[in-house]
Amino acid sequence: MKFTASLVVLMFFLAAFPTSESAKILGLFTAFCKSHLFLHMPVIHTLVERGHEVTVVTILPLDDPNPKYRHILLDVPKRPKGFISNIIDGSKGPLSMIRTIKKAADITMMQTNATLHEPQMKKLMAEESFDLVIFGYFFNSFQLGVAAHFKCPVVISFIHSPMRILNNIIGNPIESLYVPHMSMGLVQPLGFFDRVQNVLANLVDLALFSLIEFNMEKYYKFNFPAEKYPSYQDMLRNVSLVLTCHHFTDGPIRPNVPAVVEMGGIQVKAKPEVLPADIKEFLDGAAKNGALYFSLGTNARSTDMNSDTIKTIYDVLSELKQRVIWKWEENTPPGNASNILFKKWLPQDDILAHPNIKLFITHGGHGSVVESEYHGVPMVGIPLFGDQFSNMDGVQKAGYGLSLREDEITAGKFKSMVEEVLHNPTYRNKVQKFSRVSRDRPMSPRDTAAFWIEYIIRHRGAKHMQSPAVHMNFIQLYGLDVFGFLFAILYGIFKAIVLIFRKVVYSLFGRSCKNQNKDNSEQKKKQ
Repeated sequence: MKFTASLVVLMFFLAAFPTSESAKILGLFTAFCKSHLFLHMPVIHTLVERGHEVTVVTILPLDDPNPKYRHILLDVPKRPKGFISNIIDGSKGPLSMIRTIKKAADITMMQTNATLHEPQMKKLMAEESFDLVIFGYFFNSFQLGVAAHFKCPVVISFIHSPMRILNNIIGNPIESLYVPHMSMGLVQPLGFFDRVQNVLANLVDLALFSLIEFNMEKYYKFNFPAEKYPSYQDMLRNVSLVLTCHHFTDGPIRPNVPAVVEMGGIQVKAKPEVLPADIKEFLDGAAKNGALYFSLGTNARSTDMNSDTIKTIYDVLSELKQRVIWKWEENTPPGNASNILFKKWLPQDDILAHPNIKLFITHGGHGSVVESEYHGVPMVGIPLFGDQFSNMDGVQKAGYGLSLREDEITAGKFKSMVEEVLHNPTYRNKVQKFSRVSRDRPMSPRDTAAFWIEYIIRHRGAKHMQSPAVHMNFIQLYGLDVFGFLFAILYGIFKAIVLIFRKVVYSLFGRSCKNQNKDNSEQKKKQ
């Protein structure tokens, strides 16, 4: 009996703590956006908890008081001063998304190129080896050469649903006739003019990303010369898996190849952490009227908006019955209203989990929208640049909140919008219904990501998961050669049928017609 009981206990522990051979893993996250790290690092924490030896390379410091992994902070030039302000200014008017993507891509490629020449990175590549590279993608696919250097599989971690470059890398179908482009804010099913817009957006995408890819290949050839490394195209084909911070419940519905694994919501904690004492006291005291949370994310600062807009927002929020937590990065706040708590840094996920939070005023970043939806908090959006506009369009069309651009803000509009979302239960009911659906999954996002990463390690890259589309060029992938061949055959058959038909007609009617014409001409001569 004692033996049986001990065996049962042992089996329980083996089931509760999945065993996997410990691997040496490199996390390469060199984007200049702190918000990206919030999405990449939960993957790292989960792998560390499962016994893997992990090294993380970043260009930004990590807020981790008790790291169980090695962290290498590279010393590279910071992004240009005023970069975000310039991006926001460039996001107004036509072709704003194209300008934003091009500017972000150019700056990112220069910055990530510098990381490959940083002394600590060069030392790492010269002296160590790894079983897997987890690669944070953001306009830096030439860095896939790091995986080529270590001769190991590579997994891409991406902060959104797959964009064109990633779809091309893993052979994921574009499906422009029914899958909305991430910049359009369209909702399925697409109407006729929606499809027209979507196809045009994908054509622009094709041209823009072709230019970006051309520059990527130049950086790759410079850093990973052909005499020592595989070609850039070969390295793109070496990607084993793409982890996307997206889930089908949030749309759009689309087909994905096996090498795409959705881990949307991975940054949300299974159990919220205890809030700092001053924030907890402030929110706990809002039981009667509730509280609002206002943040423009980690990239933009409140002062990136113009001063008149800031004053308008402050005036409206200071008059509310609700308490307001405002992420304000400067030393001097725009006022000292008793109902507003200004803080330079805020634990967003934990704040949104607080039961007294009734509204999230947000820039509409993908991570922020996902967290708000997960916790069932309705939103008022002030999108500033990039995908934030389409993210908030999606929120508004789904009925989870309302949105207006910074240059549209007036005291009347902003107050009306805030009060509408606060006091109309429809918004909260809809987003909480979605929250229940989104949470209903067979595995948590962290366990899902960890399983598939370990799967790639166990099967040494898992080439059997790779789509055949990866090895096809544009002509082959879209069947232009097949359609051309079939068209040539059908055209040949058509020409043959026409020729045979002419001969048959001539044999049946041609001679009699010829004789008749001959008789007629002879009669005319006699006359």
